[in-house]
Amino acid sequence: MAARHIYKVIFQSRDQLYEIYAHKISQSALFGFIEIEELSFGERSRVVVDPGAEKLAAEFESVKRTYIPLHAVVRIDEVSREGTGKVTKVKGEGATVLPMYTPPDKGGQG
Repeated sequence: MAARHIYKVIFQSRDQLYEIYAHKISQSALFGFIEIEELSFGERSRVVVDPGAEKLAAEFESVKRTYIPLHAVVRIDEVSREGTGKVTKVKGEGATVLPMYTPPDKGGQG
């Protein structure tokens, strides 16, 4: 059996930085988005409770597939093993969001 790919995706939403793990990532049919499927939250320990990991698992609990805007993605890595996803608050003034590309109007104006 072929080894399954594991991707670590880091993206920003509002004033929070998300780190999630997934087995499938692709360019979405929705322009300007990436499609993330088969989210993985790793082994949960009953001894140590990580509030960031618990918040992430609760937020994506019933999500089959999610679409993330390209301009929100900070980094995508293919990793050898799955880590623990987390949500952290962005410190300071936050990252600058770049404007999204919009194709020129086909009506002659562009």
